[in-house]
Amino acid sequence: MILIRVLKIILKLFIGLFLCGLVIGIAGYAHYSKDLPDVATLKNVKLQTPMQVLSKDGELIAIFGERHRTPLKYDEIPPVVVNAVIATEDARFYEHFGIDPIGIVRAMYIGLKQKGFSQGGSTITQQVAKNFFLTPEKSITRKVKEMILAIRMEKELSKEEIMALYLNMINFGSRAYGVAAASYTFFGKTPDQLTVDEAALLAGLPNAPSAYNPISHPERALTRRNWVLGRMLDQSYITQAEYDEAIKKPLGASYHSPQIEFSAPYVAEMARQFMYDKFGENAYTDGYKVYTTISRTDQIAATETVQKHIIDYDMRHGYRGAEKVLWQPDETPWDIEQIHQTLNKYICYGGICPAVVMTSSDKEATAVLSDKSNITIEYQNMKWARPFISDTRQGAYPRKVSDTIKAGQLIWVKKTGDNWELSQIPAVNAALVSLDSDNGAIKAIVGGYDFNLSKFNRATQALRQLGSNIKPFIYTSTLEQGLTMATLLNDAPIVRSAGSATWRPKNSPPTYAGPLRLRIGLGMSKNVMMVRALRAVGIDYAATYLERFGFPKENLSHNESLALGSASFTPLQVARAYSVITNGGYLITPYLIEKIEENDGKGVIYQHQPLIACHNCDDDDVIVGETSVSLDNVENESNESGNEEPEQENLKADDDLVLPDIDTENKTTDVTPKYAPHTVNSGIAFIMKDGLRSIVFGGSDWQGTAWRVKALGRKDVGGKTGTTNSSKDVWFSGFGGNIVTPVWMGFDDHRRDLGRTFRAEAGAVTANPIWVDYMKVALKDVPVKQDVKPDNVISVTIDQKTGLLPSSGSKTMSEYFIKGTEPTGYATKEVGTKVTDSEGNTSELF
Repeated sequence: MILIRVLKIILKLFIGLFLCGLVIGIAGYAHYSKDLPDVATLKNVKLQTPMQVLSKDGELIAIFGERHRTPLKYDEIPPVVVNAVIATEDARFYEHFGIDPIGIVRAMYIGLKQKGFSQGGSTITQQVAKNFFLTPEKSITRKVKEMILAIRMEKELSKEEIMALYLNMINFGSRAYGVAAASYTFFGKTPDQLTVDEAALLAGLPNAPSAYNPISHPERALTRRNWVLGRMLDQSYITQAEYDEAIKKPLGASYHSPQIEFSAPYVAEMARQFMYDKFGENAYTDGYKVYTTISRTDQIAATETVQKHIIDYDMRHGYRGAEKVLWQPDETPWDIEQIHQTLNKYICYGGICPAVVMTSSDKEATAVLSDKSNITIEYQNMKWARPFISDTRQGAYPRKVSDTIKAGQLIWVKKTGDNWELSQIPAVNAALVSLDSDNGAIKAIVGGYDFNLSKFNRATQALRQLGSNIKPFIYTSTLEQGLTMATLLNDAPIVRSAGSATWRPKNSPPTYAGPLRLRIGLGMSKNVMMVRALRAVGIDYAATYLERFGFPKENLSHNESLALGSASFTPLQVARAYSVITNGGYLITPYLIEKIEENDGKGVIYQHQPLIACHNCDDDDVIVGETSVSLDNVENESNESGNEEPEQENLKADDDLVLPDIDTENKTTDVTPKYAPHTVNSGIAFIMKDGLRSIVFGGSDWQGTAWRVKALGRKDVGGKTGTTNSSKDVWFSGFGGNIVTPVWMGFDDHRRDLGRTFRAEAGAVTANPIWVDYMKVALKDVPVKQDVKPDNVISVTIDQKTGLLPSSGSKTMSEYFIKGTEPTGYATKEVGTKVTDSEGNTSELF
């Protein structure tokens, strides 16, 4: 009886405790489940995935984002990986309902024993719940919420969906999130290529990614991998034979950085900045794929060409000495570890790397690189190193290696073929931007020698004076007002006085030939003829006209120095302006972003729609000046404009690069052609483009300044050189086919000039070769373009000397004119008019 009474009491106690526990559990569930997120959102969850910047052909240029991740579908994850993870993290994954009671009891026991809940006992489902919805704090409250969410997840999601979320979300260390990123980071493989031992290694990482990192802690990682293999064997996921084979294998892990197809850091930074401006921090986590307009071939050619010619310039101007002296030749040399620590503070720039000289003799020097390898520099690979004195002066060539390179010096070297050469980090810089003139797509862009050396993008940010690069645009304004390529302008010195100041624009070289046709003045870049042409149309008219080419009005000076290129613009603005001449008068807008895709299956959210040049349109919508021009005032020394500015459409061009508005809800994918503003008469653009060809091919008795372009072997090329005072800026801007490319070189410090060595550094000899080398590649598969003559252009045979209709005995040539501007008078030969030069030699003027 007593026993039965005791049993009844115990039973009642258990029932009471159960009911109390049930009430407490229901109350706790009600309390902790308040405000918990909806687990159904995991069906469409957006995992943090880095932004990828790609070429127009889909080749990877750069990745931006702390977390490297490539999300996979469940059926893309191999079973060996799933099995390894289950064996390691949650052996009863397929049996439990989100929580594992046995695991919880074990965790509670350990927690009470240690007076702190450091053991989680978490299932894979709980880990997913914690990582997506909760903080990482270790507390009972967080644990209860985690359990509630896990139970709800098991009702809402399949086991496969939960496993896919886990394997795509979890941190494996070394910035690799998800099994796809981890497979590549540690093994350079995709998950389907993993072997059993590799899958086991990865499965063991999420528990403690830093502690078990196979690169930082290979011994721990190996122990952990073997433990995982043992778990897989115990749970029959692998056979004994597979276990025996896998456990014998070495770790085999090494770090693999993201597989960049080719480097274009200035392009990547432009794309990154654009995406950040549009999406903020989400740009780095929402998995955007940003397709740019550049191609690998063009971009690599542009980068290599710019770097080569910068180095060539730098070597022409002498050696500025060692980067640093670590010890003197008569002192005890540093040990290799000291040297290595010092070298590790430096990086390579454009193939130029740091080295420390160990020995030096008459014929060679030996040096050590940052990887501790030894190299030899022979005399022929450093004999260029005349001491730098100034930008215009260099010392004598060294007679032996030890004259220049001494033991203990930290120097810069580069490898050419199998040989190591003495080098130095260039002080000068350059920029190149190449456009499709028909639609504004950027084909290549280089903002400086090396992005790691300077992130300043000179192609888009550097305002530099144009020099003679501005002449085609001013001459175009004169064609608009009635001048022609056959108009005679006086190539004679100009002197203008204003109070005590005197202005004397000069030709370069300072030679003068008297009256010349405008085409020759453009081709030979005659400065004084340009000033007279500017006076003919008026300064204010010409300055305002230049806005038709997209030049910002605030950068345009309203004085006669405008004729000599005193205005400053970026290379990108110059590329846009030359495109107007090249494409028939259309003001295209440069753009870099071709399209943007989301990585979650939504596809293209933005497709750029360029404004294109119309080659089959008429000129009805063109802005045309309404005032006439007179040559009577070209010798007037005043600073008056001479003509009132005609009314024109406001051509504001604040944005040189298209930065589109992107609406992620209403996708921008309309690709219906739209035409760019037609700002210059097609006939006038055609004639000026032909004039730019003259700068390459010259005439029967004169040579254009861009004759080096003939090396391309094409007839559809042209361009203009440009050199500012003291050669502080040198330019060459030209076209071939539908490609327009300006090149600039100079010092970031505007006070320094490029100087001279054996020759004066100028646009024709310094910038033009960069352009030629790049365009050899860019035009390789581009067919020669044959321009169609507009209806308002006629070809007339003229007298070469006077630009008039030829008379008997005239030397003739064909010239283009806008209908109505062709000459009507005939040339006459003057008799007895002679010119005497400084040496007393005489010749007839005609």
